Amino acid sequence: MGLLKYIFFIGLIFLVGGCLDEFEIETLDQDEQSAALVVEAVLTNEMIIQKVYLSRSSLRLDLETDTVYNPFTPLGSRALDSVDMEGGATVRVLGDNGAEYQFTEGDEGVYLSNQPFALEMGVGYTMDITTRNAVEYISDPLTVQGNSQLTNIYAEKAINDSGEEGVAIYVDSQPMEGESQFFKYVYEETYKIIPPFSSEFEFLLTDYDPCALPEPTYNLEVVEKTGESVCFNTVASNQIVQGSALGGANSNVSGQMVRFIGKDNFIISHRYSILVQQQVQSADAYSFYETLNSFSQSDNIFSQIQPGALYANVHRKDGSAENVLGYVEAVGVSDQRLFFNYEDFFPEEELPPFPFNCNLSSPPESHISYCFSGPTGPNPCPMSIIESVDQGVISFYAYYSEGAVPTATCPGPYIVVPRICGDCLLGQKETPEFWIEE
Repeated sequence: MGLLKYIFFIGLIFLVGGCLDEFEIETLDQDEQSAALVVEAVLTNEMIIQKVYLSRSSLRLDLETDTVYNPFTPLGSRALDSVDMEGGATVRVLGDNGAEYQFTEGDEGVYLSNQPFALEMGVGYTMDITTRNAVEYISDPLTVQGNSQLTNIYAEKAINDSGEEGVAIYVDSQPMEGESQFFKYVYEETYKIIPPFSSEFEFLLTDYDPCALPEPTYNLEVVEKTGESVCFNTVASNQIVQGSALGGANSNVSGQMVRFIGKDNFIISHRYSILVQQQVQSADAYSFYETLNSFSQSDNIFSQIQPGALYANVHRKDGSAENVLGYVEAVGVSDQRLFFNYEDFFPEEELPPFPFNCNLSSPPESHISYCFSGPTGPNPCPMSIIESVDQGVISFYAYYSEGAVPTATCPGPYIVVPRICGDCLLGQKETPEFWIEE
């Protein structure tokens, strides 16, 4: 097997599919490998702007983005700079009740419904796609199987199967209508970040000329910080979490764990929030995701896959044999949000370690002129403060004191930290609209 075919085979392991069109892994030729259409959509019974993502599976890999299709990456959150997004298509969702919903392309390859709409129980839908080169595709019939209401979301101190102590997040739900037996859970977590060495002051560097002679010219001040040091980061789930009420006396869900966070994970250091969405799946979709998840957890996933084990639920309208990747789902959804603080579960304990090295240092304030042409000896000193401020890599922490930085080789007038340890670089400074403090 050649290198390109091997890379593509890895991508195929994570294909998402439906239940009719068999995906023949062994029959792909080079052209099909590099140009397969990828269709991704989760259509819901919420009255929202619905989204469809179209791209092309690519063998092109770079150091920034793995462009092989991977459904474990949440819809719309993968880096798109080197993904072959499929622009110029026409996308419609058609209902057997006569409803028709048109989509318009926003960002390249991202198609938004022209108006908010919600899928209805008892109505069959199909997705109709015409690419810019006039090739037509259609999905298998889509129906919302049921709707189940989340009734509770809660967190408890727990120990996972690996013996790690942390916080487990659970949900309960009860059926509302239709068949609600198979569930998938996705979430979006938001957490507050407070840099461990933030200060009320910051450097202000002006009139800096590193090439001035006989020495660099500059004006360096310590001023009151104008921006916030606290920020918030939001991350979508990237794992398959499922549950089933099959075999029970009813379709109630009780104590379904959707997330476990170890106590040493810095995302719960201060205040943490999670928005959980429960999606009611069809039996076919549940079975597929369950199988896909087992593949991803196997030590040797190649040995687990049998020909015909993976399917796609979008195909050519004219019946031509073409491998179309991705998955289109119709789901009933319910959401609930939870907040908690680290001290709620681990009072009087040290906060989790910050995920970056935050050593204090005291570099010299200035440096030799970049344009000095005379002889110079070895320089044992770290990069100067004015160079680091100009490059945006340090933050002011305090004025120098020997006891605070006893190992400084060329101490200057200030103590500094890597900027990520003193300023808000890991998220957005704006407080989310939904955010609630204690």
